[in-house]
Amino acid sequence: MEELEQPVVYTSVSNMSGSGSWANSELGSDAVENFRRKLKYFFMSPCEKFRARGRKPWKLMLQILKIALITFQLVSFGLSNQMVVTFKEENLISFKHLFLKGYNDQSSATYAVYTQTDVYEHIYFIIDQYLHLHNITVGNHAYEKDGGLYTPLSLCQQFFKNGSIWPGNETFDIDAQIETECIEIYPLKTPAEDRLEGTSLNLTLYFKRLLSVDIDFTLKAINLQTVRHHELPDCYDFTVMITFNNRVHSGRIQINLDNEVDIKECKDWSVTGASARNIYYILFFDSLIILTCLTSLILCTRSVFSGVQLQFEYSAFFQKCHNKNVTWSERMEFVNGWYILIIISDSLTIVGSILKIEIQTKNLTSYDVCSILLGTATMLVWVGVIRYFGFFKKYNILILTLRAAFPNVIRFCCCVAMIYLGYCFCGWVVLGPYHEKFRTINTVSECLFSLINGDDMFPTFKNMQQKSYLVWLFSRLYLYSFVSLFIYMVLSLFITLITDTYETIKQHQRDGFIETDLQAFIAECEDLPSSGRYRVEKDSPTCFSCCSSRFEESEERLQC
Repeated sequence: MEELEQPVVYTSVSNMSGSGSWANSELGSDAVENFRRKLKYFFMSPCEKFRARGRKPWKLMLQILKIALITFQLVSFGLSNQMVVTFKEENLISFKHLFLKGYNDQSSATYAVYTQTDVYEHIYFIIDQYLHLHNITVGNHAYEKDGGLYTPLSLCQQFFKNGSIWPGNETFDIDAQIETECIEIYPLKTPAEDRLEGTSLNLTLYFKRLLSVDIDFTLKAINLQTVRHHELPDCYDFTVMITFNNRVHSGRIQINLDNEVDIKECKDWSVTGASARNIYYILFFDSLIILTCLTSLILCTRSVFSGVQLQFEYSAFFQKCHNKNVTWSERMEFVNGWYILIIISDSLTIVGSILKIEIQTKNLTSYDVCSILLGTATMLVWVGVIRYFGFFKKYNILILTLRAAFPNVIRFCCCVAMIYLGYCFCGWVVLGPYHEKFRTINTVSECLFSLINGDDMFPTFKNMQQKSYLVWLFSRLYLYSFVSLFIYMVLSLFITLITDTYETIKQHQRDGFIETDLQAFIAECEDLPSSGRYRVEKDSPTCFSCCSSRFEESEERLQC
């Protein structure tokens, strides 16, 4: 917790003795009291401001309305996005069963071939399935057309330009330059009854020099499940990519199938038996959310701007009237971080809602970008609810603890990150070839983070291969030291850091917090919100303007 300066004890200007520091500054007591009252009103809660001036808490009511609207919007869009993702995933599974010979869902990680005959048979099977697709598939898949012609299936093999390999003699002669040979096969040009033969394709694979065989083709489909939810269907382009990977040259050629999805607006469509009014209701609802968030954005921006203005006024008051500089922590008290959070949330919601409208009207298909924007905005909106719990002393312990512990937590995490990265790089280099969870930096980090939380600990120890006894012994030392260091020391220190801050906050709640100069200055104002003294009919002169005029008069007297 940051150390605060010892507060200066102020004597009210209403003190008849006139010995207070504010009374001696030769300022008018009314101007000082008005300025103090203005500061106190600025830091009041919405309910206190309502009792003070009778102004309804529009921002509070608007935030409550916005939470309901944005949450409903996110749920609605989430269901729509879920249909899109499900359609993509199920098509990928369908393609694997259609084009991979003997494929089953359990063999996706180990699907490979080991003989030359199997390689040719799998390639011919893919081509045959592609040419007979319109008679095989149970989905609404079709070939892509470019103008009046169907786009072809492309089969390319990559291999070393020249090479002679004699493992028996332990000699080889390789030209590292890579060449590519491709052939194209057009659908609906070969009779459907004839099975393709190797000679008809003129396909010859150079297995000794072969690096990979890539088969690419494009299929089109329409997602009709959205019609049941009163949404217009999208048209999909699936670019299917099948790779026979022989770069290891180990006698095992692994086969992978993946696809790239491009969502487009359908060119010509007609939906009967369903009302189109539902789409207009959704567009009106999204427009209402944009208007609500825009209003909230303007109100919160105005509040932030007012706080910055008041901060400069307070700083000038202390500098010129009390000859004292305002600390950075006191300046930041005028900047409400919750308003910054709401401004970010409103901005994300407005952009996400505009994208959602474009998606609903089929002008855009950026489902992932829209879901990230709306999801993040909804998260920030719900996090912002904590702000209103902070107005109650018994409920703001979480906010106070997080704010006080944050600087120490960041410094602690920076130090721990150095040790954590060291273990990540060490595990990746040493254990990567022998353990699946250490193959990449990303998987190493995920594995170690899981170990810190006590998850998946036994399989991490068990799945370590014992092909090298030295590496296996090192893995035990590596894992035991990491678990002991991070669970028993680092994690315990981290929890202690939070716990100590929590206890400090609880102690301050019992004994009172250390007041800053700003808080001590405001505390001298004893006017209650319901006293009626906060109802200002016209703008009274600020203390800063009064102070400036005092200094100008003093300078004139000195010149005289």
